Amino acid sequence: MLVLDEQLLGRDIERALRRWYRGSVLFVTDLRPGTVIKDEAIPSLLRQQTQATFLTINEVDFWGKVAINDRFCAVCLVVPDSQVRAIPALLRAVFRLAPFRSKARRMGKVLRVTRRCELLHVQRSRDPGPAPYHQVSTPKGTALRERSM
Repeated sequence: MLVLDEQLLGRDIERALRRWYRGSVLFVTDLRPGTVIKDEAIPSLLRQQTQATFLTINEVDFWGKVAINDRFCAVCLVVPDSQVRAIPALLRAVFRLAPFRSKARRMGKVLRVTRRCELLHVQRSRDPGPAPYHQVSTPKGTALRERSM
């Protein structure tokens, strides 16, 4: 399940994600319809879901602030508003990396993807040692690199 932050509403990103992602694609507002959902309530809502991956461009409020939990994954995309249409291709490239290829492997991780296509992730506390470094090509030929924090 992909859960998109409300900042991504009205940008047609969900349609592009549904073309290749086999699971559900919904907005955080769908998890608690008819209510205002504050940023600090999002982790609690995600813990109630089964293997949810949360996508946000709100790096300021989520990167380094979301408590790691084995029930969900959070992806903070450092993408300016003018480039949000690149999110589906960038996310697909991230999901091709071995540590993020399946929902089970993604759970318990918080990722930060930058405009320079660097991917940093925080490992689960039970993972021993540093994460391996990976590099893949995104569809437009840019490189995506991963390194541990």
